[in-house]
Amino acid sequence: MPMFMDIHSVPGASAEDLRAAHDLDLAVQHKHDVQCLKYWFNEDAGKVFCLFEAPTSTAVAAVHSEAHGLLAEKIIEIDPEMVDGLLGSGPVDQAGAARLPGNDGSHDHGVRSILFTDLVDSTAMTQELGDDAAMAFIGAHDDIVRAALAEFHGREVKHLGDGIMASFVSAVSAVRCACWIQGQFANFRMERPDLPLWVKIGAAAGEPVEQHNDLFGSTVQLAARLCAEANGGQILVSTGLADLCLGKGLQFDAIDVFSLKGFTEPVAARTVKVTC
Repeated sequence: MPMFMDIHSVPGASAEDLRAAHDLDLAVQHKHDVQCLKYWFNEDAGKVFCLFEAPTSTAVAAVHSEAHGLLAEKIIEIDPEMVDGLLGSGPVDQAGAARLPGNDGSHDHGVRSILFTDLVDSTAMTQELGDDAAMAFIGAHDDIVRAALAEFHGREVKHLGDGIMASFVSAVSAVRCACWIQGQFANFRMERPDLPLWVKIGAAAGEPVEQHNDLFGSTVQLAARLCAEANGGQILVSTGLADLCLGKGLQFDAIDVFSLKGFTEPVAARTVKVTC
């Protein structure tokens, strides 16, 4: 059955308010052949993101309409594999709310930092050094990035051939992971001058349902475009992600503005100081 996610604005709502609304959804879901799976509550932003299995988006709307009348601002169909990759399959409490893994029982707010890596000039290096060397430097990239994801609690979403797309619950962890990756590549270049590998990294933070009809659509697109815009050895992040790192000891250069493909307006971004 298809999977859908919706978004509600609920300023001032409490966890108990959402539990009551979710219970009302559960009471009528069977009438519409819908299964309400769980929801993410971003209390600070006053937003809720609900996940369903349903035959159509109309059926999802019908459940909310009959249960409590709190209609969603938007409902999008999503790829179940992308849900696990981007949001993870964390625990759910008795109220149906997604929780972060671990013992503190914190609510999962649903905001994610999306990170892309990309090997610089990988095609040219393959032509110059041959397929065996290409496999070696792609393997080195994968080993470094995956070790960093394990260290900083990132989740690999997709392998892109000469790069990796990853997701983080914590913006701070995403930036520290990116710094660690660049540091490891610097060490690699010193140890293997025959494989002068450079990687560029782009990252952005956002909510699961945005203006695009895709899960984290704008955030994924922005992170990918920032990665493409970055230079070798550079980490370029959205200003929104940088703002989430305030007071955490991370350092950023001054805001710069970029014209990025797919964005009608100039985009502000910041370079991470890799000394972090």
